[in-house]
Amino acid sequence: MAEHFMERMAGMKKKSYKGSRCEKRSMSKCADGVARTYNAIESKYAEKLEADPDVKEFRCQVLLDGLELGEYCSDFVAVKTDGDLMVRECVFRKHLTKPMTAKMLDASRNYWRRRGVADWGIVVEKKEASDGEEPTD
Repeated sequence: MAEHFMERMAGMKKKSYKGSRCEKRSMSKCADGVARTYNAIESKYAEKLEADPDVKEFRCQVLLDGLELGEYCSDFVAVKTDGDLMVRECVFRKHLTKPMTAKMLDASRNYWRRRGVADWGIVVEKKEASDGEEPTD
């Protein structure tokens, strides 16, 4: 089952996204050997997946084939060592309250839920410390 969803790749970004520079890094757990990330959150999360002993392999920018909203991609789809899939969407904190962001995240969550994926989540950057508080994840 995991291999079927891992076949096509093209985050929640338009398939033809050209908004920022793509960083390409060689990573052993990345299914095609090269992780392609578009911002600091994705780059840091790719490192986390690479180091996670519970992750067997992962792909970046996975096409959501047949999504009603158009051709969009999920940022990360990982196969865990137990064979289950894990999906993560990377979002800047300041975009969480935007209606289109909420719509896209809902579409991604529903897309993967319909395909039997229970481990879906959002990754945001660390919250900046204020008034002497420690930053939070």
